[in-house]
Amino acid sequence: MNLTVTQVAKVLGNDIASEKLINRVSIDSRDVDENTLFFAIKGDRFDGHDFIEDVAKKGVGAIVSHKKVEVDAPVIYVDNTKQALLDLASFYRHSIDNLIVIGLTGSVGKTTTKEMTACVMAQKYKTLKTEGNFNNEIGMPRTIFRLDESYQCAVLEMGMDGFGQISDLTNSARPDCAIITNIGVSHIENLGSRDGILKAKLEMLEGMKKGSTLFVNGDNDKLSTLQNADYNIVKFGIENKNCEFLAEEIVEKDYSTDFVAVWNGNRQKVTIPTVGIHNVYDALVAFAVGIEYNIAPDLIAKGLCDYTPSGMRQRVKDAKGITVIEDCYNASPDSQKAGLNTLCKIARMRKIAVLGDMLELGDYTETAHRMVGDYVAECEIDALFTLGESSKFIADSAKNGGLQSVFSFTDKTQLTDELKKYLQKGDTVLFKASRGMKLEEIFEELYKHWDV
Repeated sequence: MNLTVTQVAKVLGNDIASEKLINRVSIDSRDVDENTLFFAIKGDRFDGHDFIEDVAKKGVGAIVSHKKVEVDAPVIYVDNTKQALLDLASFYRHSIDNLIVIGLTGSVGKTTTKEMTACVMAQKYKTLKTEGNFNNEIGMPRTIFRLDESYQCAVLEMGMDGFGQISDLTNSARPDCAIITNIGVSHIENLGSRDGILKAKLEMLEGMKKGSTLFVNGDNDKLSTLQNADYNIVKFGIENKNCEFLAEEIVEKDYSTDFVAVWNGNRQKVTIPTVGIHNVYDALVAFAVGIEYNIAPDLIAKGLCDYTPSGMRQRVKDAKGITVIEDCYNASPDSQKAGLNTLCKIARMRKIAVLGDMLELGDYTETAHRMVGDYVAECEIDALFTLGESSKFIADSAKNGGLQSVFSFTDKTQLTDELKKYLQKGDTVLFKASRGMKLEEIFEELYKHWDV
C-alpha cells in the first residue's frame, strides 16, 4: 500500500490535507511507525480508542477514529472504524489491476478448501490466501492489505456467526467467483435453522457481479437445488450425477486419496495427501475453480498433490508408535463423523476417539451430540473418551449403542492422566472438538510425557 493521508481520508469520506505516506495498516497500538495508519477498533476485550494517545506519541502516520480525540497526529473521523476498515480494504482491492478474488464460505471445510484452492491457483497465478483465522471483518481486510501489485489472485475465507456478516465481507472483497462448501449446523444457535444458515451464506452473492460463478456442493441437501438466474451456479459432488464436476473412482489409502475428476466429458486423476471423503469434496471444488481460470488439468492435479494440512486440521503425527490425529480446530456433527471415518480408515490396531463439546449449537446441542454418539457406536471403535458437559450425550449414546469402553470427563487433567495409562504402541487416537475446548492441550501434554 502506498497512499497519502489525504487519499485515505478521501476514501473514508473525510478531508485532510497531508501528503504523508501510508504504507501499512495496523489495529495494534504496539505495532505502529511513522507510515502506519492506525485503526482504533473497539473489540470484546479492548477498545483501540483507549490507546490513541500512545500511538500519537510514537509518531504514527494517521489515526482512524469514531470518537473525538485531541492528539498531535492526523485523525480521520468516521462513523464506525470496523466499517471504515472494510471500506478502505475494498478501495485497495480495486486498486490492483487484473486481480482475481475468490471468496469462500461454508459450515465446514472452509479452511481446507481455501488451502487447496490456493495451491491450485498458485500453479498459474501469484496467489495470496487468508492465513490462520483471519476470516472476519477485521482479519479479511488485513489480508487484503498484504496484497501488492505483484499478486494476481487472492483466496479469501469468510466466516460468520450471524446474519449480515458475510454481506459486509463480500461487499468489501467483491469476489470474482465464490464457493459455498456446504450447509451444516455450525452457528445454528444464532441463525435459528439450517435455512437461516443457507440464507446467511448466500449473502456472498451480494458482493458479486451478475453472471459471476458460484460453486456449491451438489450433494448437500440445501444446495443441490439452488438456482439463481443472475449467477452461474456450478455444482460439484460425488453422489449427485447432475453435478457439473464429479469425483469418481475414489480410493483411500493409508495417508492419501486418489480420485478422478470428471467434467464436461473430461477426466483427470488426482491424488491428495490426506484421507476422508470430506477432503475429496474440498479438492474437487478447488479443481473446478482451476478449470474456471484456465489452468491445465495436470497442473491443477499437481497443485492438489502439493497441499499440506494447516493448523490442527487432521494432521497425522507418529508419537512413540502411537498415531495421533490432531483435528481440533473446529467441530460440527458432520466434521466429527468425518474425523471418525479417518480414524477408522488409517488405524491398524486399536482405534480411540477423544471427542469434546461442539459449541454454538443452541437448542440443537443434545440432538447433535447424541447423533455423534450413535455414529461412534456404528464405527465400532475400541474406546471413546469425552470432554465437557455436552459431550456426556456423546458418551451416553455411544454406550447405548453397544460401545463398552466409554470414559467421560469434565476435567482436562483427569482425562489426560487416564490417556497416559490407557494408550499403547500401535494405537491410533483422534482428537476432535470445537476450538474453544482447546483439546490440543491434551495431546501436547501427552507429547511431553512421551518425550516427543
